[in-house]
Order: sequence, then structure tokens, then C-alpha cells
Amino acid sequence: MLNFISKHSPIFLMLAAILGFVIPSASAVVFPFLPYILFFLMLFTLIGMKQNELIKMLGQFDIWLYASFHAVGLSVLACSLAGLFGASSSLLLAISAVTATGSLFATPAIARSVGLDALKAMAMTIASTLLMPAVLYVNLLLFQDNNVSLDMQSYIQRLIIFIAGPMLISAMCYRFIPKDLLHRTHAKLSQVTIVLVLTFPFGLVGEFRSIFDQSIMLGLTYLLIGIALCALFFLIGFLCYRHKGLDDSLLSAITAANRNVLLTYTVAGAYLGPEYMALMGAIQLPTYSLPLIVKAISKYLSAPLTQSVKTPK
Repeated sequence: MLNFISKHSPIFLMLAAILGFVIPSASAVVFPFLPYILFFLMLFTLIGMKQNELIKMLGQFDIWLYASFHAVGLSVLACSLAGLFGASSSLLLAISAVTATGSLFATPAIARSVGLDALKAMAMTIASTLLMPAVLYVNLLLFQDNNVSLDMQSYIQRLIIFIAGPMLISAMCYRFIPKDLLHRTHAKLSQVTIVLVLTFPFGLVGEFRSIFDQSIMLGLTYLLIGIALCALFFLIGFLCYRHKGLDDSLLSAITAANRNVLLTYTVAGAYLGPEYMALMGAIQLPTYSLPLIVKAISKYLSAPLTQSVKTPK
């Protein structure tokens, strides 16, 4: 069963988001457990990575260039476009907060599920998360009228719990557990991680259902804005890194579109306004549909290359 879910994970991710929207009461039950699930998701993902290689990759200029593109570049682009389309000041504030947000902590597991480099995805996720407070603070100063302060204590606690903690445990596993046993264990854990990822679209989208219950048109409006943001992030990420090859461009695209909006809300919730809460739920459906899109794009763009290298009869 785990093997079947892992093999067809892009479809199950999208279905989990839809199911959470259809059954908001069940989604609300799962929501409080997401931080605990996130810890084990990061741990199981990191156990499959050599920490010295991850730290080495975090020292690369390209990773931090991506993080700047993820937060600064896409903030400028998205907010400029929203302003041109006449977005209200509260919506601009919400969009600026979304664009400052680092990538989802689940991104490496999602990347692995569609055949992309999970190690590089982890480095990109960590770098964009570390850069997030500075960009978020600037964005809030630009679009928020009141005095701004961030809950850095909560932010640092979450960095320690969800990044430093799993990295340390993973390093200890590599130090004290025989490599053969660790490899066999990780082969099983890699199937469990994708099941853990399914809980996030299911648990995060339920609150968005309340907006539809109040007004279908308002709900659809936010959903369209969420789809537009995810599509913009994905498309620009793909095009900007297309010259590096198909895998790098798809990895950049899906990492750019995956946004850890819950972490941003934890850090600066009091300053983000009600529109941010609406967008936080609205982007869940398009975000967790992306793995299926990535798999389709990869198959489509790889097909001509595969055909061209076949030996003619």
C-alpha cells in the first residue's frame, strides 16, 4: 500500500487538498498535529542525506542566489503586477508576505516523489527560510501602516526544532548506525515521508472552506488569486533556470511555488491582515497540484530527448 501511494503521490497530494476542502471538520482535527508531523517529515527526509554534503551545498553561491530570487525577486515582481492590476493595500500586504515566505519544509520530500534532487531542494528550502525574516520585515515596512515587529523568538525556536534538530539527529544516525542498515531503513522511510506530506494539504485547506461558506464568489476570487500566484512563481522559476537543464528548472519552479505560509503567519500574524489568512488557504489547492504538473511536464519535455537518442533501425 505504501509503495502504491508513493508511486502515485502527485495524484494523492492533489486529492488530499480536495478532500480537506470537502471535509473541513476532519481537516480541522488534523491541523493541530501538523507541527509534530513536520518534525518527523524533516527527520525522515534528512536521514537519507549526508549532512556534510548538505552543509557544503549551503555554502554554494548558487543556493543563496536562488534564495534571493525566491524572496526578493519574486516579491518585487508579484507586488508590482498586483499594483498594476489595482490590488487593494490589504491585498498587496498579503501578497508581499506570501512572496517573502521561504519554501515549504515538505519541499524536499515532494521533490523526491517526482524524481528531483531532494538534497538540493533541502538546501534551497533552508536558505530561503533563513532569508525570510529580513525580506518579510522590509515588505511589511513598505505595505503595513503600523509599527512592525517580528516574533523572532518563535521563528528561532522553529528553526531549531524543525531544521537544526533533525539535522543533528540525522548526523548522529550516520555516525553510529551501520550504513547498510541505515540504507535499508531509509528505503522504507522514504515511502512513509510521502504519506506524512499528504497530511499538510489535508490539514491546511479546511479553514479556507469557511470563506466559500460565507460567499462562493469571494472564495473563488481568493482561489483565483492563489492560483495566479502559484502559476507566476512556478513559471518564472522554471524560465529563469531553464538554461541549467530540465531537472534544475523544474526543481526551481516547484521550490519557488511551494510557500511555508504557516511559518510566516507564526512569525508576523498580527501584522498580516485578514487577506493573508484567506490567501494562506487559497494557495493550498494549487500548491499541492504542482507535483502532478511537474511530472507531466517532465514526461512531455523528456520525450523528444529520449526519441532523439534512439538508434535508428
